[in-house]
Order: sequence, then structure tokens, then C-alpha cells
Amino acid sequence: MTPFVDVAFLILTFFIMATKFKPPEPVEVTTPKSVSTQELPESNATLITIDKEGKVYFTVLSQKDQGVYTEVINSINSSRNLGLTDAERANYAKTYLVGVSFSQLKQLLAMPPDQQKNLKQPGIPVDTTGGDLTYWIQAAKSAFAGMRLQYMIKGDNNSKYPVFKNVIAALKKNDVYKYNLITAPEDAPAGTDLYNERLKRK
Repeated sequence: MTPFVDVAFLILTFFIMATKFKPPEPVEVTTPKSVSTQELPESNATLITIDKEGKVYFTVLSQKDQGVYTEVINSINSSRNLGLTDAERANYAKTYLVGVSFSQLKQLLAMPPDQQKNLKQPGIPVDTTGGDLTYWIQAAKSAFAGMRLQYMIKGDNNSKYPVFKNVIAALKKNDVYKYNLITAPEDAPAGTDLYNERLKRK
């Protein structure tokens, strides 16, 4: 019995140490469903989130090169003349998402990450020309120059089309025409090719 308990604890320890926990999601979004099998990138990507109220948030995902966060915030700081301190710019890498205007960015980055989670951000201003979001996409595109950068949009099922249209306008202003729409996975309809393919894998 003792060796069995030892093995059980070894396996349990392995899974605890090897498990990759889901990053925090300060914004609750219920995405539409689809049967897509494509896996989402966890690095070299930007995530634009639209909540049910139509608020827009921006996130940069990079696990391999932490220097891109510095390049993104430095680009924003200089192009928008924000006057961010070294500590505020360093804090950007720990900020999961940005959902404020440039006039409020300094205040957001002055807060510790654990306090940012409790802050209800008003969303990045977007309009028919792309608004502030245009500059965030431009900064990310520049920071990832020479690397493949993927663009993802995660919209709530109840968000309105005009907001989505303004987000697309911001992407177009940066010559970005390919992006992934994040959806909630569901089973493929019975009898379809995808359904039969999944049966073979089981």
C-alpha cells in the first residue's frame, strides 16, 4: 500500500507542477459558439476584447520575448506624449489588458496589478476611424516587426455590430486584413465530415 501512495503523490505532484493555469480574465465575455478546431496562439499575438456593453480592451501576448512589452509602451508613450515614468512603463508588462483612453493610461499603470483587477475600466475609445485602438495596434505591429503576429478578436455574443466595425477600421488603418474570431467550441453536427473525423480520433 505504501508504494502505491508514493506513486499517487508523485503523479499528483507532477500534474500540479506541469499544469498551465488559465490567465486571469478581468472582463467577462460570452462568445458565440462554433465547431472550429483551430487552437488559439498563446504568444506573438494581440487580443482585442469587446464586452457586452461594447467596451473595447487591448492585450499583447508574448511569452518568448518580454522585450516587446517595453517596445509597445515606449512607442505609445512617445507617439502620444504621455510622460510615463520608468516604473509605469515597467508595470505595463504586468498589466493583463488595457481598457482606458490615453489620458487615463498613466493612472492605470501607476496601480499595482492586483489593484488593476478590481478596477472597472471604461474601454478604449474607438470610432469610425479606429480611435485610440489604432495606435495600440500600430505599436504592437512595430514591436513584433520581423516576427509573425496574429490578431484575435474576442467579442461578446451581445455586443453590437457598430463597435465591431470600428475595431475592424482600426485594423484596416494598420493594413491588417487577417484576424481570428474567438468562439466557444461545440460538437460538430452529426453526419458532417468534421464529426466523422473526430469519431476516428477517439
